Amino acid sequence: MEPLRGIKVLDFTHLLAGPYCTMMMGDMRAEVVKVEALQGDQLRRLGTAFIQGESAYFLSVNRNKKSIAIDLASEEGREIALRLLERSDILIENFRPGTMDKLRLGYTEASQRNPQIIYCSISAYGQEGPLRDKPAADTILQGMSGIMSITGEAGGAPLRVGAPISDMFGAGYALQGILLALHVRNRTGKGQKVEVALLDSLIAAQTPIAGMYFPQNQVPPRLGNVSPAAAPAQTFKTRDGYINVSVGEPSWPSFCRVLGLEDLVQDPRFSSNARRMENRDSLIRTLEKTFLERTGREWLELLEKVDVICGPIYDYRELFAEPQVFKNEMVVEMNHPKAGVYRMTGIPVKLSNTPGSFRLPAPLLGEHTREILKDLGYPREEINDLCARKVIR
Repeated sequence: MEPLRGIKVLDFTHLLAGPYCTMMMGDMRAEVVKVEALQGDQLRRLGTAFIQGESAYFLSVNRNKKSIAIDLASEEGREIALRLLERSDILIENFRPGTMDKLRLGYTEASQRNPQIIYCSISAYGQEGPLRDKPAADTILQGMSGIMSITGEAGGAPLRVGAPISDMFGAGYALQGILLALHVRNRTGKGQKVEVALLDSLIAAQTPIAGMYFPQNQVPPRLGNVSPAAAPAQTFKTRDGYINVSVGEPSWPSFCRVLGLEDLVQDPRFSSNARRMENRDSLIRTLEKTFLERTGREWLELLEKVDVICGPIYDYRELFAEPQVFKNEMVVEMNHPKAGVYRMTGIPVKLSNTPGSFRLPAPLLGEHTREILKDLGYPREEINDLCARKVIR
């Protein structure tokens, strides 16, 4: 059996964090019903890449789901949502706090209708507190979380991480909370509420750096691509591009020999990682000159032979041509009824006996509305009437 077979997820999410979380559950065979407004998840209209009119952004985080489009502001639409809720194991939403309460679909009402429901709310800043109602986006959260203050070149401007990490970390923590609650429910029979704030997720992602800040109360500087804990551990420019190198204590002598700098091994300024950190500027000046003498590939081959940790810096074209990425099945193809065959990232968690699967492409808006209502017991005539009155799509 697939890990989440038989688990029904009622998905009220939009944009990135919530949809990626529910997609991960769908990959593990949960039955995910994506509830959309009549105009659809706004992610369907965002981004710069579209395939036959379908947003590549939306396609990337919505496989293995069915879509039902409902006017939740109408009584009939709310009743459909409640009937779906009664049959569901998990409800997940990422509206601004209070929105589900206004729709009379908040945790209190949901748990009364279904005491076993696991109700997950993802928000920007948290369900309570002075910033509860403040809108946010990934860049805003990266800035407030502190992560931009430690990202960027020394002396330069703060810099956002290129990927929407608040959403992706938030999705992972939400899934963790849901699975923990599901485990508890299996023992007690009772559901509970799970709350995840994207701000908290980014703070948690900086645990090691915060751990160094707390005892000293010294604001960590921006170091660019330089490690705050080891030296040399950073990006180096070679004859034809850049590579990353991270030299641990045991590999320091081998590293020096490969670079033809054996005299550094006996230099007391560089006798330990702590000493190399203290004298990093002079060390790096010497290393930078040496790395310019060969190409990146040549250096990587030499360093790998003596087990020095190192690697290339890929762009996406290079990344998605890397054999290891394909061996890990991190590029998969889906066949969409409108967009045709498209590529997307695979499943990062590998289970030996019960692996995830790719069954459904991202749904068209309201693609499964009639199928879902039929399963709920709605007769065809009523479904046609609800559609004509624009309660559903």
